Amino acid sequence: MMERNDSPWAWLETPPPHLAAYVGSGLWDKRTIAQLAEAQAEADPDFVALIDGAVAVTRAQALTDAEALCAALHARGLRPGDVLAFQVPNWREATVINLAAAMSGLVVNPIVPIYRDHEVTQMLADCRAAALFVPGAFRTFDYPAMAARIAADLPGLRHVFTVRGDGDNDYAALVGEGRGARFTRPRVDPLGVKMVLYTSGTTGRPKGVLHSHVSIARILRESARHWGLGAGEATLMPSPVTHVSGYANGLEAPFVCGTRTVLMESWNADEALALIERHGLVGTVAATPFLVELAAAARKAGNPLPSFRFFACGGAAVPADLIPAANAAFAQCRAFRVFGASEVPLVTFGWPRNASLAAATDGEAVDYDVRIVDAEDRAVPDGQEGEILARGPGMLLGYADAAQTAEAITADGFFRTGDLGVRSAEGAITVTGRKKDLIIRGGENISAKEIEDVLHSHALVREAAVVAMPHARLGEGVCAYVIADGAVSSEDLCAHVAASGLARQKIPERFEFREDFPRTASGKVRKDLLREDVRAITSSRT
Repeated sequence: MMERNDSPWAWLETPPPHLAAYVGSGLWDKRTIAQLAEAQAEADPDFVALIDGAVAVTRAQALTDAEALCAALHARGLRPGDVLAFQVPNWREATVINLAAAMSGLVVNPIVPIYRDHEVTQMLADCRAAALFVPGAFRTFDYPAMAARIAADLPGLRHVFTVRGDGDNDYAALVGEGRGARFTRPRVDPLGVKMVLYTSGTTGRPKGVLHSHVSIARILRESARHWGLGAGEATLMPSPVTHVSGYANGLEAPFVCGTRTVLMESWNADEALALIERHGLVGTVAATPFLVELAAAARKAGNPLPSFRFFACGGAAVPADLIPAANAAFAQCRAFRVFGASEVPLVTFGWPRNASLAAATDGEAVDYDVRIVDAEDRAVPDGQEGEILARGPGMLLGYADAAQTAEAITADGFFRTGDLGVRSAEGAITVTGRKKDLIIRGGENISAKEIEDVLHSHALVREAAVVAMPHARLGEGVCAYVIADGAVSSEDLCAHVAASGLARQKIPERFEFREDFPRTASGKVRKDLLREDVRAITSSRT
């Protein structure tokens, strides 16, 4: 399948030069997730691939529903290369949407449900999405109403579909409409663009990370091997399936690794405890706060979860004493830190069999070449801090934007993570900080500049600098330093940010008002000193 010429990544070679060496290496299984699902269904059609509350979905059911959805989407005019976005919670329908897109040659654009008008409009416009699935109703937010509001700014958005809603444009109606319909599936290039996933950057402009059909599958197979996860076993997925971790380990792992996913619509430690026991779950990949709360729930219940073997955690700062403290609550579970990004999912897979390294480092690089470099891109010796560069068969094709791609990938094919770290003599990598000006709140990247831009639009804000501050549960929170030209309160500024349409997670949790900021000789704000300042303030008040 050729990508549509009107896509923003029409310039992209598939595979691009930095991945060309892997084409004949045998490292990629050159099948789409739909083809893998067909093979799994043929081997054992009645195996339950997914559990969503009281509903169990077999491999055959997922495949049959996906085929019906394919036919309905084709009847609505969607064609290979069109972008199909979905902003859906951890519901079983997301699995079918993902399979149907792969069958149809559509490019999926998963969008985390916390995003609102501002972010969703940016993402859909940038990737030129042709269709969007949103919840008919989810919690207290009206997603169909948001879609109606932003549609006027998105002339390319031809369809808005609901999930668990009603009417002819609802998921259930589409699947029913497609049953028995004729649909000739196109030939899909497994090395072509399969997904565009947006991640925050330091500029506030969203970056569309492009992955092929083979990259995520490669990471899943290698991580399963490293963690000892076998076919037929079941894992918990509380992370959003529209985030790279939840997408890979929740939606795709059942058809790549032959495992079963038990979905959680929202995190609750006591409920997770019950699900692990009820279904004999063996592990999960989730944010660090979930590990802390699961361990506390296990202690309180006196239930050491004997089936549970691994907890891969990342996305937030992990204190050195957290891992052994959590492990002590379980019979055999070993928690460990991992490191990766949407662009290079799971550069390190942790140390599941080395307790001391699991507690103190972010793991060993598996399936990636890693280089630690100084500001001039010169390799630094072990033990010395530098920027982490990574290259491997699971990395991105590029960004939707050619200029962003050229900036992020070196001439010899390494991705510049923007993260600082050190490598030990044993090969253990420890992340020490970030060159990128990002705040990682509970595993979600938040752009400081995006919030600053909104604050600067307030009439009384002369200058704003947003930095990460320590957060007991989520690792990092949002703190805004403000220089004001008049009397303005924290409450006023919170309301201003909320009114902009940004997600509520981006509303600063703390404001510090200053006469001026520490600066470099050239006048650039010293955010490193602001981060030190808020750390000192928060630690003195705890």
